[in-house]
Amino acid sequence: WLMPDNMHHQWLLLAACFWVIFMFMVASKFITLTFKDPDGYGAKQEPLVLTAVTKVEEVHVPEEKRWPEEFQPTGKAFSGNLIRQPLVHMERLELLRNVCRDTALRNLSHTAVSKFVLDRIFVCDKHKILFCQTPKVGNTQWKKVLIVLNGAFSSIEEIPENIVHDHEKNGLPRLSSFSDSEIKKRLNLYFKFFIVRDPFERLISAFKDKFVHNPRFEPWYRHEIAPGIIRKYRKNRTETKGLQFEDFVRYLGDPNHRWLDVQFGDHIIHWVTYVELCAPCEITYSVIGHHETLEDDAPYILKAAGIDHLVSYPTIPPGITVYNKTKVERYFSGISKRDIRRLYARFEGDFKLFGYREPDFLLN
Repeated sequence: WLMPDNMHHQWLLLAACFWVIFMFMVASKFITLTFKDPDGYGAKQEPLVLTAVTKVEEVHVPEEKRWPEEFQPTGKAFSGNLIRQPLVHMERLELLRNVCRDTALRNLSHTAVSKFVLDRIFVCDKHKILFCQTPKVGNTQWKKVLIVLNGAFSSIEEIPENIVHDHEKNGLPRLSSFSDSEIKKRLNLYFKFFIVRDPFERLISAFKDKFVHNPRFEPWYRHEIAPGIIRKYRKNRTETKGLQFEDFVRYLGDPNHRWLDVQFGDHIIHWVTYVELCAPCEITYSVIGHHETLEDDAPYILKAAGIDHLVSYPTIPPGITVYNKTKVERYFSGISKRDIRRLYARFEGDFKLFGYREPDFLLN
């Protein structure tokens, strides 16, 4: 009669072992769930995000340009939880990082963080914001936002139009006005952003604004820059009409355009590439807004910078930010494929870095 009793004890011991194992599995699962990302992202996605963030400077900044560790740019959007950014902004930054790594495009995507670049970046110390100016993408409105934040005016409506671009009166310092150590500190700690739009549509906007409408307070575009382009690039020298878009495209696509750029000085910023203006592969920006989605991007930028409770982006007229494919095709319809390809070759970095498609009329 002892054997059944022994077997009974063995079964009890075996059951107890299974119960301990089961409780251990439950506890392990509980611990895993407790320490998962609070926003619900699983462990499989986390290494991808961390890799993208921690390797940005390692990949993008050439060794001779590296700054001391305490000054390595990070960007406010990179501090804290990247996952809270809407997916579209995460994708834009990831695309930028990937294209910056493409050695085949290095000459079109990388530039030195020179005084020219630092002159394009405006500073709001009060709220720790840097804004890189990319003309012809609604920058006037962003300047107004920063002017109010800096305290020069109490509201956007109070800012006189002639003050916005007067950098001696608008209270907007440029990053180049600071010492090297102060520049590095701001690049490291501040929220940084800029806005882009389809590169070819931006060039059309610059051409119309500076050479067709030609504001009276900027006579040099019509009386100095336009004649200089015509003399060099117009095929039919007997024509007496003003600068045509074809002349403009031929000038911009010329691999040797820089000798004229030097003569034109800083006025060329209206058609310089985003790469040359803002050095997006060298400076780690927090957000890149797109003109085509500005209605959504402007509120997001204000919120990401922590200033949405202080100021609003000015009202955007309906339809003004929509990409006009018909207009772009019309402007390029009379221009040779050779000249368009040369133009695209110069701006290819801008197309690739910010996710703009190569125009259909180049593919046909």
